Amino acid sequence: MANSAEKAKKRKGFRFGPGALVTAAFIGPGTITTCSIAGASFGYALLWGLVFSVIATIVLQEMASRLGIISRQGLGEALRKHFNKPVTKFLTALLIISAITIGNAAFETGNLLGASIGLKLLFPELTIPIGFWAASVGIIAAAILFTGSYKIIERFLIGLVILMSLTFLTTAFVVNPEISAVFKGMFIPAFPDGSLLTIAGLIGTTVVPYNLFLHASAVQERWKDADDLSESRKDIFVSVILGGFISMAIVVTSAAAFFGINGTISSGADLAVQLEPLLGSYAKYFIGTGLFAAGISSAITAPLAAAYATAGILGWKKDLKSLKFRLVWISIIGVGIVFSMFGFRPIEVILFAQAANGILLPVIAIYLLWVMNSPQIMGANVNNRMTNLLGGVVVLIAFGLGVRSLLHVFGLI
Repeated sequence: MANSAEKAKKRKGFRFGPGALVTAAFIGPGTITTCSIAGASFGYALLWGLVFSVIATIVLQEMASRLGIISRQGLGEALRKHFNKPVTKFLTALLIISAITIGNAAFETGNLLGASIGLKLLFPELTIPIGFWAASVGIIAAAILFTGSYKIIERFLIGLVILMSLTFLTTAFVVNPEISAVFKGMFIPAFPDGSLLTIAGLIGTTVVPYNLFLHASAVQERWKDADDLSESRKDIFVSVILGGFISMAIVVTSAAAFFGINGTISSGADLAVQLEPLLGSYAKYFIGTGLFAAGISSAITAPLAAAYATAGILGWKKDLKSLKFRLVWISIIGVGIVFSMFGFRPIEVILFAQAANGILLPVIAIYLLWVMNSPQIMGANVNNRMTNLLGGVVVLIAFGLGVRSLLHVFGLI
């Protein structure tokens, strides 16, 4: 009775949960860069891509959350048990480790560099090399993860999500966009010339494969059984939509600042210069704060997701304080620090990681759908027809965009 009363009390109000980790993960420097380029190049025309991305993310993350709560397994564990023949088990493990663990090292470099750009905007008087800033951010991210406390990690990331919300939504409001054009861009799909790769980037930077592994494991720290599914879904719905609004705010801000003028943009930091006529000296503080929050939030979630995915697929203990688990995220942060200190241009690293993300998404989503239709794993909570239909549509669209992106890269279209 006490347990039921406690659950009822918790459901009276909304509290951010693991869904905020998903938002913290996909609102990274890659999101800011891609959304800034989308707004500068195409105005409000590609906002519909973010609307689709939000819907797709909700569909897929709901499945990942349900998997974790019902089966008490992460996605990596479920895949390891589902594909139990030696060849399929090896190929699955190879794909996950390559796509998530190795891929997240590229993301980590961009995350650290993005946060560093934000710090340089906030403290222009300090002539500190960007590599030093990146190492400092990496050390902070490692310190947060080394606590081994899920509650500390979750609360820190929720704070960063709130900070990003205040920063970017306020900035979008201040630039006074054309509201009718914003709504048109959101609900009427358009494909301006040269926009295909940008559309794929907007989807790839929002519907992130490693978030599926992160979320399926993180929900187990917060919720215990099927009675918690409704609370989990509310958390996903609110958190992901808030993240979508942040992304749209960046597109709107960039469109108002850059579209139709002869300016160029290579990163979100360029917004600070272009917004000075509207925000004055405060422009660099708004954009700098947003970039730093986005960078460090993703610098924490990318290594954490890689550790969950690797531990699950290899059958290791999923303990935030275990040595093997820590070695994975330490390696990811270490690679990110080393690469960022080599002086790679942030735009190149970030866009490469985003392109790989878009290509890998349909593969990981197909695996998720397969697992979610297994009665052995999900029991009575397997996907219904509507969920499978929505998931299938997401996979097909993501696959089509990924293929067309590859053909475009190789000059075949």
